[in-house]
Amino acid sequence: MTSPQEQHLDVGAYVLGLLEPEEMAEFATHLAGCARCTAEADELSGLEPLLAEYAEAVGPAVPPAAGGRMLERLTAEVTASRRSARTRRLFLVAAAVAVLIGGPLVGASLGGADGGRPAAHSTSPAQELMDHGVRHSAADASTGAVATVALEDRKWGTHVALQLGGVRGPLNCSLVAVGRSGEQQTVTSWAVPPAGYGLPGQPDSLITHGGVGLPSAQIDHFEVRTADGARLVAVPV
Repeated sequence: MTSPQEQHLDVGAYVLGLLEPEEMAEFATHLAGCARCTAEADELSGLEPLLAEYAEAVGPAVPPAAGGRMLERLTAEVTASRRSARTRRLFLVAAAVAVLIGGPLVGASLGGADGGRPAAHSTSPAQELMDHGVRHSAADASTGAVATVALEDRKWGTHVALQLGGVRGPLNCSLVAVGRSGEQQTVTSWAVPPAGYGLPGQPDSLITHGGVGLPSAQIDHFEVRTADGARLVAVPV
């Protein structure tokens, strides 16, 4: 069984899906009760799609091993490394994260629709998008929930950030994009702790992010829903 200290180091591998099935289950149990790892998982949640976008953005200037097959190579190397040393896996995950936050991927992932390459950000991807994306806000008087979404068009769809307050837990929630055609896609999901978000005693709002395979022009609105389908707030766009 993995020690508690080792589990803290597994968050990157968990986000990338590089753990064995039994390790994934063990870490998911750990994650449910560890605020530290939950915060780190949120920071890294955009890693896999951004690695894919990096390969598309840099094109033929990057060798195939560092392009479209980067994640597959990492996965293959990590799988082989489990047979020799646990630290090898952690090294590879750290290398992938370094590419995300320090290499050309930063410019590619944060560039706007015009292909601009702004300077690397010092905040999380979710906060960066909240600061610079196209924002839409709404509140629900019956539930007390207040939400802002920030949008950024990407080649694969829309990058979406959410800031949510006025919600008390414990709850499991999801952000759902509803298209103009009625199509629905889940952007991201999370657990609300008992103290909630944006409330007395817990004034900080939730800030998270994800993506959908719809251009922003095809999205009618977003809904924050509980696991049982209750709508906490809808945000028209």
